[in-house]
Amino acid sequence: MSNLQSIKQRFGIIGQSELLDRALSTAVRVAGTDLTVLISGESGVGKEVFSKIIHALSPRKHSQFIAVNCGAIPAGTINSELFGHEKGAFTGATADRKGYFETVDGGTIFLDEVSEMPLDTQAYLLRVLESGEYMRVGSSKVQKTDVRVIAATNVELDERVKKGKFREDLYYRLNTVPIKVPSLKERREDIPMLFRKFALDFAERYRTDPITLDERAQLLLQNYQWPGNVRELKNMAEQLSVLVEARTIAAEDLLEFMPQLMDRHLPMIPERSGEGHNFQEREILYKLLFDMKADLNDLKSLVFELIRANDLSVSGIKSFSQLAGSGYEEGSTNTQDLPAALFPASTDPPYEGEKDSKPILIDKPVQERYAPAVVEDEDLSLEKKEIELIRKALKKHQGRRKDAALDLGISERTLYRKIKQYDLQ
Repeated sequence: MSNLQSIKQRFGIIGQSELLDRALSTAVRVAGTDLTVLISGESGVGKEVFSKIIHALSPRKHSQFIAVNCGAIPAGTINSELFGHEKGAFTGATADRKGYFETVDGGTIFLDEVSEMPLDTQAYLLRVLESGEYMRVGSSKVQKTDVRVIAATNVELDERVKKGKFREDLYYRLNTVPIKVPSLKERREDIPMLFRKFALDFAERYRTDPITLDERAQLLLQNYQWPGNVRELKNMAEQLSVLVEARTIAAEDLLEFMPQLMDRHLPMIPERSGEGHNFQEREILYKLLFDMKADLNDLKSLVFELIRANDLSVSGIKSFSQLAGSGYEEGSTNTQDLPAALFPASTDPPYEGEKDSKPILIDKPVQERYAPAVVEDEDLSLEKKEIELIRKALKKHQGRRKDAALDLGISERTLYRKIKQYDLQ
């Protein structure tokens, strides 16, 4: 622990978080080896500081250290930057140029944002890590280098591997020793200490009185999500040192200058293009929920009828109220419609796994609950049906044969003939 404390003082690391100490301890342990290290963490957590600690505590500390931001180098020139190029290798290559791996031979190279490295460059880097060999752009001569590689990423590399944007073999080669640097929201207990350090540094630099925070203002900082991590906290401390006149800052003053502290970054439904599309999906979801509710109510009613019709015993009125749904509310005194078996003489509350409770069984034959069916013979004579329809049509139209014929879908002459035929005068 004393060794970690001295390293923190040496490299200006502020914090007592357990996650921070664990990451720092891993860096100290791996520093004495030549193993490749992959440092992961959100942007602004100080990944480069960890790479410098590893280099400073390693046997290569007297050799060069260089930090390269892979995301800031164009894809067309990154191979030349890392491995060098020969004269005439491409337009603008007017002379030979050494790359970083040749320049830092014997030292340490820190590859920040390694996830942004193009796929062809990843293949070259894999060869360097496996054999220490590389070739300049435009050259066929194989060169050797002895460089320790420390990589860093602010994204999940395994997810990029699944999407085919990062080589799987390179991922496992870089991830020999992983170090996870905690974000600021994962070490909230260190926030007041860090703020105090940044405020003191600013006051010393510009010879002013340092600002301090009251208890409620500190709570505001600790409850904030800090998407920019330590970098955002340092910027905030410097802004407040300039903008706020009072040296002791209250929560109200803090919110006046930093209203974003009230942001909670809660999860939300992502917006989609097209209002109509969202509306249709919402309507379908509502209809599904209403149908499910109707089905559940039907099921409750069915169980209720089974209990009442078979005079079954149910252990506990609360469990029955869950079945009866809207038909019964707990605490209601309207119990005349409920079977007597629901109210046992014992007042002891039911308990889980009760052995004496009677199972719900339907012991009465279904036929006893219904009257026997009576099958009646029906006259299917077409002539009688025709007479019946003609009489109904004449009655409906009060004897107006023209309207009756139109309603029946026949001609008036045919209706006259049918009336005479069936003697319907």
